[in-house]
Amino acid sequence: MTSTSESTTATQSLAVGAWALDTAHSSVAFTIRHLGISKVRGGFTRFETEFVVDESGTATLGATIHLDSFDTGNPDRDNHIRTADFLDVANRPTLTFRALGPVRVAESFVVEGEATLGDVTRPLTLDVEWGGVQDFGPSGDRHAGFSATGTIKRTDFGVGGALPGLLSDAVKVELEIQLVEPK
Repeated sequence: MTSTSESTTATQSLAVGAWALDTAHSSVAFTIRHLGISKVRGGFTRFETEFVVDESGTATLGATIHLDSFDTGNPDRDNHIRTADFLDVANRPTLTFRALGPVRVAESFVVEGEATLGDVTRPLTLDVEWGGVQDFGPSGDRHAGFSATGTIKRTDFGVGGALPGLLSDAVKVELEIQLVEPK
C-alpha cells in the first residue's frame, strides 16, 4: 500500500471532533540507562491528550504529563526524582508536548513538535504507528490506537545535571494511546 492510500484509509476512519483519552488503556513510559549497564523503566500515571480531527482529516495533537505522577515502582527513588535534584515538580509540575502543525494520520508517520518543561522548550520528534479503529464491545464506542516513541535529552531540560556515568542523557519515551471517538 502506498503512503497516500494508507493516509486516506486512516483519516477516513477518524470522525471529526475531539477524541477523548481512554486512560484505562493508555500509558506514558520511559527508559533510561543507569551506570551504562542496565535500564531503569518507569512511567507517569497522570496525563492528558488533545487529539482533534478537522474536516480535512488532519489532526491537531498535544499532551500534558503531570510529573508528580512519576513512578518506577521504587518509592524512595521516585520521591528523590521529584525533587529539585531532578524533575523539580514543585516548580515545574508538567511536561507538555505540542505538534508544530496538523498531522495526517497514516499507517506510520512522524510528528514534529516541541516539548516544554518549566521555561525550557526543545524540539521533539515522535515516530508514530497507527493501530487502527475498532469498536469496543462493552460500551459500543469506537476506539483509535496509536503507539509513539521519541528520545529526549534530560540535560536539555536541566534534569539531573551532568551526572556522567550515573545516568544516560538520552531518555526514551514510549506512548501507548487509545482514544474514544467523539459522540
